[in-house]
Amino acid sequence: MTILGISCYYHDSAACIIKDGKIIAGAAEERFTRIKHDNNFPKKSIEFCLDSLGISANEVDVISFYEKPFIKFERIISQHLDNFPRNYKQFMKTIGPWFGSRLQIKKTLEEELHYFGKINFIDHHLSHAASAFYLAPFNKAAIVTVDGVGEWSTTTIGSGSGQNIEIDKEIYFPHSLGLLYSTLTTFLGFDANDSEYKVMGLAAYGDPKPFRKHFEKIIEVFPDGSFKLNMEYFDFDWAEHMPSEKMSELFGHPIRKESDKVKRYHENIAASLQVKLEEIVINLLNKAYETYKTKNLCFAGGVALNSVLNGKILSNTPFEKLFIPPDPSDAGAAMGAAMYSYTQITKELVEKKDFHPYLGPEYRWHQIEAELKKYKLKYKYFKSDKELVAETAKFIKNKKVIGWFQGRMEWGPRALGNRSILASATTTKMRDIINEKVKKREMFRPFAPVILEEETKKYFETDDYVSPSARWMLMVYPFKKIGLKQVPAVVHVDNSGRLETLIRKDNPKYYDLVKAYDTLTGIPIIINTSFNVKGEPIVCTPDDAIRCFLSTDIDYLIIDNYVIKK
Repeated sequence: MTILGISCYYHDSAACIIKDGKIIAGAAEERFTRIKHDNNFPKKSIEFCLDSLGISANEVDVISFYEKPFIKFERIISQHLDNFPRNYKQFMKTIGPWFGSRLQIKKTLEEELHYFGKINFIDHHLSHAASAFYLAPFNKAAIVTVDGVGEWSTTTIGSGSGQNIEIDKEIYFPHSLGLLYSTLTTFLGFDANDSEYKVMGLAAYGDPKPFRKHFEKIIEVFPDGSFKLNMEYFDFDWAEHMPSEKMSELFGHPIRKESDKVKRYHENIAASLQVKLEEIVINLLNKAYETYKTKNLCFAGGVALNSVLNGKILSNTPFEKLFIPPDPSDAGAAMGAAMYSYTQITKELVEKKDFHPYLGPEYRWHQIEAELKKYKLKYKYFKSDKELVAETAKFIKNKKVIGWFQGRMEWGPRALGNRSILASATTTKMRDIINEKVKKREMFRPFAPVILEEETKKYFETDDYVSPSARWMLMVYPFKKIGLKQVPAVVHVDNSGRLETLIRKDNPKYYDLVKAYDTLTGIPIIINTSFNVKGEPIVCTPDDAIRCFLSTDIDYLIIDNYVIKK
């Protein structure tokens, strides 16, 4: 049984393929097209998935689409009718793509892939729920999904047991925590569906107190855990912009332009937003626990990318175990849709015991060497992985910045050691160098510490149960004093870190590199940030990596076992 999962047409298109219960391959379309958050039909991702099995589209048993387009279209039409005629321009801008492609999935599959087989359309939040529950290390759990909006739902609460998922409670558009966060993201001068993580990082610099009462006017919370936006402060249901003029009046400040300097009140608004999000979600989760009385929680949807929130869930709810998939957002819903169809058709679960997120393309030595020769680069080749990691550990110890490219590209938005920039975390100067000269991004942005998993509790104030989701940079925890002293480059302004825990089974060469660095320095932590520059997706191919290397101040590029010095 072969199932192909697809997500597209909103943001972060992706494809994932499952064969006989094994997740074979998956990737986001942006990595191939080099268009960040590409939301077009994921033809290149699909072709990669099919090529990974050496099959054509018509050898797939079922294609599983991550939402139900006609129900979503019903919501779009209803939304526009409710706001007519003030939304006329936006209506004319958005309605065309629906008739052109978004309601024509079957036709698109026939034209682009020559696929004429069965198509399953899975409810959007069910795809999110499946992406978490069917990978979780437990067979019974409460399942909560929170995002911008699917068809109508913005938040769902349900449970999973064995092969079954039930959604029991839903909150509907326009009342959405995801859209609340995105609206404030644009108010603060950043891009929606792209820069929410910047606002999360900025929040650590602010004081939530000055604007806490303002958010009480913006969103109302009810005893059952539900919530309601005051739509006087929002225009996203009818206009191209998201915050209304009344929001500016409430905060006493105009919408920030991207070119404007970030001021103290921007930091405070971000801090208040983050605190409000945490309060509402924690309240929602506590009500979910009262309903299901299970110690296990699965959390998905775009809001589950808020790693600061995630790190506070277990300490503020009765849940004892938490699982978030490596990609809880819309791209990850492609995997969820595929897993849901597979499970419902075969009555069997996908293999999850040895799951890892390294599901993207990889490149053979002759492909890498051809690219190096094309760019006329001098290189050294190491036959031994042991020698390579020992030499690379010395580079990092000597404060060199490493472009690290190996094996299969990661599934999800995080670079997890196969398409990464690596460096020493022992000095804050290194953080500033990478932000300014390599990543070319805002200086307030923090870097992630990658740490040997067995050392986690020595360096971080974690929960008793450290979720496997910490392996995918989805949890923020406070550093202990030893971390503050030894690795200041990965300590955020509030003394926290978005850690990536590392086990050898998932990625032997990457683990051995950090272990070799630990042997040299006595510190089991280095900087890991994504291998890209601001505004571009993470690199996918050797050519992408070489071009990024040549256009930045990265000192060494290491592709597979090839080492290139700047």
